[in-house]
Amino acid sequence: MPRLIIVCVTVAVLLAACGGMRPGYETPTVTVKAVRAIPSEGMLPEFEIDLHVVNPNREALKLVGVSYTVSLEGHELIKGVGNELPVIDGYGEGDITLHASADLFAGVGLIRDLMSSGKDTLSYSFEAKLDPGALRPSIRVRDSGEVSLTGGHGSE
Repeated sequence: MPRLIIVCVTVAVLLAACGGMRPGYETPTVTVKAVRAIPSEGMLPEFEIDLHVVNPNREALKLVGVSYTVSLEGHELIKGVGNELPVIDGYGEGDITLHASADLFAGVGLIRDLMSSGKDTLSYSFEAKLDPGALRPSIRVRDSGEVSLTGGHGSE
């Protein structure tokens, strides 16, 4: 029984020490800067998605990886991951460019729905999870709104 108490106290002390290693850490902010189509070599369109990251901490932000999804009208057109990400300096800003291609079957479903709906706008959503590694929590990004098909501005 005394060994169990010693082990529990040791674990509690170690967890408290780990929790205090990064006092004042603030979650970086990430915004979607641009989404653009790029020339592709295959049948499926390819895109670049630019994210802008602001690091409000003194330590550099070394991201391990990112996973993301882009949806139009509820159809997940693009899913992807990346692991070659730049380091964002402490109290600095930087951009991340993700490369992606569309999912053929989701695109067919979207076209079918658009042909039957006659809509003037498309709803979109972008979701990403950035992994800063170590003991830091993942940074989650969500952006959504509408895109006009008639050239006007959609609402967010």
